[in-house]
Amino acid sequence: MKKVSTNNNQMIWRKVGVTRPRFSRKDLALVCIVCILFASWLGYLYYVATPKATKDIVGVIRVEGPILTSSSTDQYFDVINQAMLNESVKAVVLVVDSPGGYADLIEQIYLDLLKLKERKPLVASVVMALSGGYYIAVAADYIYVHPSSFVGNIGVIGQGPPVLIPSEQVIESGAYKVTGFSEILFPYNLSHALDNFVSAVERGRENRLNLSSTHLRKGLVYLGSEAVSVGLADEMGSIQNATERAAGEADVVEYEAVELKYRGEPTLQVSSGYGSVEWQNLTIEALERLHPPPAVYYLYLPPRTFAQVSSSPEYPAVASSISVGRGPVLVDVSHGNRISWWELDILIGELAKRNMTASFVSRWGDIDSGLDNASCLIVAAPTEAYSAEEGNRIEAFVKKGRLLLLFFDPAAEYVAIPELFAPINSLSTKFGFSFAKGYLYNEVENFGMYRNIYVRNFASDPLTQNLRSLVLFTADHINSMGKALASTSNDTYSSVSEKAGSYATIVLVERGNGTIVAFGDLTFLREPYCYVEDNYKLMMNLVSLVTSVQVPVEEVEEGVKEVAKPDLPVGTEKNFTEWVNGAESPLRWLRVNKTEVKVERPNRTTYYYFTENDALMRWVSDGMECIYEYPLPEAPYPLTKGERWKYESNYTLTVEGEEYNGNIVGEEEVEGFEEVLAEDNKKYFCARVEYTEVEQLIIDGRNMTMVTKGCYWESSEAGTVKQEATTRYYVDGAFTGEEKRTLLLKSIRKGQGA
Repeated sequence: MKKVSTNNNQMIWRKVGVTRPRFSRKDLALVCIVCILFASWLGYLYYVATPKATKDIVGVIRVEGPILTSSSTDQYFDVINQAMLNESVKAVVLVVDSPGGYADLIEQIYLDLLKLKERKPLVASVVMALSGGYYIAVAADYIYVHPSSFVGNIGVIGQGPPVLIPSEQVIESGAYKVTGFSEILFPYNLSHALDNFVSAVERGRENRLNLSSTHLRKGLVYLGSEAVSVGLADEMGSIQNATERAAGEADVVEYEAVELKYRGEPTLQVSSGYGSVEWQNLTIEALERLHPPPAVYYLYLPPRTFAQVSSSPEYPAVASSISVGRGPVLVDVSHGNRISWWELDILIGELAKRNMTASFVSRWGDIDSGLDNASCLIVAAPTEAYSAEEGNRIEAFVKKGRLLLLFFDPAAEYVAIPELFAPINSLSTKFGFSFAKGYLYNEVENFGMYRNIYVRNFASDPLTQNLRSLVLFTADHINSMGKALASTSNDTYSSVSEKAGSYATIVLVERGNGTIVAFGDLTFLREPYCYVEDNYKLMMNLVSLVTSVQVPVEEVEEGVKEVAKPDLPVGTEKNFTEWVNGAESPLRWLRVNKTEVKVERPNRTTYYYFTENDALMRWVSDGMECIYEYPLPEAPYPLTKGERWKYESNYTLTVEGEEYNGNIVGEEEVEGFEEVLAEDNKKYFCARVEYTEVEQLIIDGRNMTMVTKGCYWESSEAGTVKQEATTRYYVDGAFTGEEKRTLLLKSIRKGQGA
């Protein structure tokens, strides 16, 4: 049987055309030796390549970038779990290079690291550990830093709950079911989170910490060498130093440092921060998309992030006039003011009970004409400066016995303060005071957070009577020689000077027969903040001050319905003051003859040429000439309210011999009639004409567009008395800048005619 089997096998080999190999005993011995050597080599590779071998390991866990999503956090949980369960891992080095992240995720990683530390030594090596990054690092037994590592920034960033806009279709079960938190108490919620952070630092650092709890809460950033001296870190050293120490604490002599890797699919959040965006470029808007408010972060962000005026309250469109009773109070919103009925709702309501009217006025011309009959002007959080002419007008208003209320709020959601000059100071300095830079804070005694300060020092005045304690929310202080009505305690700090002292937050100044009151905060007027301490009493005292102003009302005669064509004979000369983006200069207007007018400015002279019907056909100015294909018509006198007219023309502009083609389209309308006070203190009855002009000019193949919107005031006695306009410039559709121009009549001398 055995022989047959052998023959069959040989037949099979021959059938496929292969000669069966024949081995001697010597060959078989050699094959066995080779197989044994190969198996030994595979075993050696397996031993070296896997951490499952018996050799001791110091595991390395890297925490990098912002920690903002649960998917990125899962990776850290996985590697921490590996370190705990793998018996070969005897100690762990935690390499931290992170600015922190979402509070709940940071706390989860911290607590997991504490569990790991119960089983194995844990040493940290810090590249950067800021805010939540340091929260994680402080879980370690020992912390190494580089000399220039960034360490610390202990603190919390919170985005408060939104305001609920109620719906009849979607019904919530309780007042805080949607928002989750009370707006007024949210700072206290943040303080609890900060308490947890500070407690973690104090537990982790124990007697090595050389900073008080109060100092920790400042949120300072320390360089590595400083962090060692104040006890936030133990020693300067590299990751090798950290590895050696971790091994020593585990009593391991021979070991290998192995970086522990996530065993699932990698995500972008760990390697690159937020998607493809580095953490330095994170914005408040990006955080809102990840975690809609309310949200709490242990996170360091570059300071510029908070200057982006993010997370601003969405205010409804401001009405031109909100009537709530009798009596004139004007609220200026013509200078980009960040103020609406949202802040003034309670104040307006109290004025309404006393038959006073509050009007939000969006055009300076309307404010100018309305000041004569107004008792009070409110200027709050402007983002555009006031011109000298506007300041003079407001000063004249105050001197007549009226009231000016100035409010400033340094909080980013209200007004972005220019680098060198706060717009409100363009007006306040006219009355001898200015709002300071920065904000006030008190780390010892505050309402929930350090920027919510108490004010308890009051001067004797009707505005501050019966006040014992106010709370101001991110307030500014006021530099003034006037009367300080309310001041902080001596342990209050300015964020700019970093000096403790008593700072004035409410100031009263008298000018002529009138009064100016300045407030370093705006939030205290709004619900629910107006109900804290004596804030509501202050508001009621303010209402009493407003209602005490007596104003003789001046009205335009009802019989006047139109403005006739002005009679300006040849030789008539008018002088104006002109403001261009706030810069003041003189302007001279002269009628040379019936069809020619000369306008002189300090830097140029322009000649305008008209047809017999007073339509503008061309102008010439310092090497330039513009000729209109269809002359631009004059206004259709007499001017009556509601009258509207349009015009359009192509034109040729010649500049130093080069011709360019353009087009102008205009639309004008008589809005009404007003008394305008000129600089010669004479009042002119005028038609207020609102106009829009759009010019397009092709230069070197590029489309230059100028859009001008404004008003001019035309009287039958003097022609144009005043003009206000803003021109916006575009190149190929892209905005490139704007110019604001104001013109006011200073004097007029009529000629004798031709």
